[in-house]
Amino acid sequence: MNQRLADGLDLHSQIKVAYWNIIAERAVTLGAQAYGTARHAAAHSRLPKYPQDTTRDMGHVKLLADRIEVYLDGLRESRGLAEKNRDTDTVDLFTQVITEFEKHGWFLRASLEG
Repeated sequence: MNQRLADGLDLHSQIKVAYWNIIAERAVTLGAQAYGTARHAAAHSRLPKYPQDTTRDMGHVKLLADRIEVYLDGLRESRGLAEKNRDTDTVDLFTQVITEFEKHGWFLRASLEG
């Protein structure tokens, strides 16, 4: 089952990359190329490695909350660069993603406190 999970996640990420590059997403619109396969993410992600031996429910909640905070830090950094370059469309895109992940992070942190 783990092999099928690995294959499925890799395939899913490859399908997403094809989609992002075919349907003129923001990176393509700006003249770049969207990357994001599982292999690329594993090589370039700034998120801490997820401990495979975690077994407790609240342990997973804490790990996810911590990783969302790291992700949000990166999003805010990138939004700042977009603001500096006066790219309001990209600022809006980052703001939407930040808003969504701040909500997810809040729910996870509230679960830890409750």
